[in-house]
Amino acid sequence: MREVILCKYGEIILKGANKSWFEGILIRDLRKRLARYGEFEVRYNQSIVYVEPQNEDCDMDGAFEEAKRAFGFASISRAAVVEKDMEKICECAKEYLPQHLFGKRTFKVEGKRSDKRFPLTSPQISAEVGGAILEAMGGRIKVDVNNPDVTVRVEIRNDLAYINSGSHRGAGGMPIGTNGKGLLLLSGGIDSPVAGYMIAKRGVIVEALHFESFPYTSERAREKVLELAELVAKHTGRMRVHIISLTKIQEELVKHCEEDYFTLLLRRFMMKLATRVAKEKYCNALITGESLGQVASQTMKALAVTDAVTDLPVFRPCIGMDKEDIVTIARKIDTYETSILPYEDCCTVFTPKHPRTQPEIEKVEAQEKNLDVDALLEDAYNSLVTHDIRVYC
Repeated sequence: MREVILCKYGEIILKGANKSWFEGILIRDLRKRLARYGEFEVRYNQSIVYVEPQNEDCDMDGAFEEAKRAFGFASISRAAVVEKDMEKICECAKEYLPQHLFGKRTFKVEGKRSDKRFPLTSPQISAEVGGAILEAMGGRIKVDVNNPDVTVRVEIRNDLAYINSGSHRGAGGMPIGTNGKGLLLLSGGIDSPVAGYMIAKRGVIVEALHFESFPYTSERAREKVLELAELVAKHTGRMRVHIISLTKIQEELVKHCEEDYFTLLLRRFMMKLATRVAKEKYCNALITGESLGQVASQTMKALAVTDAVTDLPVFRPCIGMDKEDIVTIARKIDTYETSILPYEDCCTVFTPKHPRTQPEIEKVEAQEKNLDVDALLEDAYNSLVTHDIRVYC
């Protein structure tokens, strides 16, 4: 019995004349993802991508889980392939479906006849296959057409028939590489990995920039950030991580500036450095994990003060989300447990007791005049090191 993976398009189906361009990028990305799991034929027809193993050594379980992570698909399912003969379809259903229905209480069958020359109608197909399933399961499952535990789908297409035990939700979004490249300011917290994932879901290639303050932050803190990048890269394929030291900048802030301005001034240094890195790495936007009002540096006025030093767009996918929303996504993408490991990042070093929440930009700029900003920026930029994390690219 042949088994394939069926991947159904998401919103690229609406792209009209540009659809083929999006399809090409989507298929290339999927082929790269699946290469680790064996030799697969990947082809598409009528907004469905068919993934078929070419030998018995192929890891179908691994390929299925990988396909669910690929941005651009609305749903993913495994299906048995059989000739368009009703007797053979029923026999295949008896053999293939019980393993997927074991432990379930109810099911229904949805028949779909794309090939109108097939002699049975869609309701007749559903009835025939439903009867075969009941016979195979020996009374261990019942039909419920309104609220079933499992929906079995039988599709009669132009070439063959496909039987699956229900679809799983795909990653959605747009294929990686269809919407440019952005630079993510990646801390060791919960929010920024989520922001990176969410913007990647819109087809953006994501590079990352992390700021450290060694020896005030530890080597383990750096390792934690690289672990987070690798977890995000499971969804994006690759994550190039640039690391810059802010130690000297923070020490100069302590010496020459008022304490309640530390956070704002540091954020402005970060944005200036991020802008330089982004432009040199051909990134068209900055990405941060900020959520409006979550901390003192994330009020409207504070964000305006930090944004004033960059001429690049700043994307904030988490801006309207509360912490519970962000944590839910962090758990989904498996970054949460790493994010909460107790290793400090640079933002928690020299934190003021009473940071400014409603700053006036003129007063912030006056504080900056106490510093040799250009020299500090150049010294920090010269500390840059890069780690290239590849999962399937």
